[in-house]
Amino acid sequence: MNTGATGSPALLLDWTSREVRRILDRALDGHELSVEDGLTLAVAEGRDLHGVILVADEMRRRQAGDVVTFVVNRNVNFTNVCIKHCTFCAFSRDHREEEGYFLPLEEVVRRAREAWELGATEVCIQAGLPPKLDGRYYIDLTRAIKQALPALHLHAFSPEEVLYGSVRSGLPIREYLAELRAAGLGTLPGTSAEILDQEIRDVIARGRITVRQWIEVITTAHALGIRTTSTIMYGHVEAPAHWIRHMDLLRSIQRETGGFTEFVPLSLIHTEAPMYAKKLVPRVRPGATGVEVIRMHALARLILGPTVRNIQSSWVKEGPKLAQLLLNAGANDLGGTLMNESISTSAGAQHGQLVAPAELRRLIRDAGRVPAQRDTVYKILKMYERDDEAESPLDRIEDAEARFGSYRRLIASGEFRFTRR
Repeated sequence: MNTGATGSPALLLDWTSREVRRILDRALDGHELSVEDGLTLAVAEGRDLHGVILVADEMRRRQAGDVVTFVVNRNVNFTNVCIKHCTFCAFSRDHREEEGYFLPLEEVVRRAREAWELGATEVCIQAGLPPKLDGRYYIDLTRAIKQALPALHLHAFSPEEVLYGSVRSGLPIREYLAELRAAGLGTLPGTSAEILDQEIRDVIARGRITVRQWIEVITTAHALGIRTTSTIMYGHVEAPAHWIRHMDLLRSIQRETGGFTEFVPLSLIHTEAPMYAKKLVPRVRPGATGVEVIRMHALARLILGPTVRNIQSSWVKEGPKLAQLLLNAGANDLGGTLMNESISTSAGAQHGQLVAPAELRRLIRDAGRVPAQRDTVYKILKMYERDDEAESPLDRIEDAEARFGSYRRLIASGEFRFTRR
């Protein structure tokens, strides 16, 4: 067995069962794990699980080093009005509801400009699917932002939104993506993936983008040179076998296209999710357990790490403390500052407004790692070797909700009411 520089994996793998030790030995020796290997590790417990985490951390060190990255960005969820009724989504509203909103184009640009002036390099835009949306709206929005802020990276529109724009405009997906790219789109979020198993999707989000359609949008984007993230949503009705098959599918796409920048596990925020709060889906779990969260990130490193180098831990979903702990279970990225985020907070997440750059650097340093600011495609913009850097403008914001607003204030306000459009 290849024990790495420290030799420590060899010592603790003696604690594990023979089958788990065999699989982890293969990982340490640089062999790709099979689906069957992944299924075995996905149900590991006790010392076997400790071995999985240990080897995931070792593989993180080999594949990504000791640098932990973050991006300074802002989320803009420009509308919560949606024609879909996904049972996991507490964000969306019907177009007739009082709480439906739609930010005018100039307001989206204003928010993007505010982020740029505060040091953001990226604005992330995702939203609901409002009825009768002009199919070229996403293209027009992209162009407006890039004309106002040409140096700001636009990370925008899930595969679901791309499909919707394609259908509404009558343009084929490839042509629609090409127009988005020409307008200034930088990258796509790989969200709306949930679990890439059609049977599960039909239970939790019937009528949502299908697995086949999701793959078509993602691979077409990659073919056009538009890179994307990749994600998974877990902690609902899926089983560990679904995790492994999902990762194996992503791995096969990455081998073919090389277009994924990162993998982001997203545990279900169940509190306000209709599937749980209204008991719409039988046997839905109240989100992932802490053990499942750690296991998921470790598995991601072992299965996806050789092809998708960056594994992100989400402080929005897990909170800063658990996100920090995941840096020792395979993760090498803490995501972004966000400034304000509506989709997770609407479901009951206690985090999502803002974690300032100085706090992200502290979390990384306290985990014994080296912080670095990156751009959207993981180019390092600044390494932080010492803890005496000048403050970022975001570090001086004492009340993020007062500065940027919040989802609850937005849906209670009549200022951007959807019915007034």
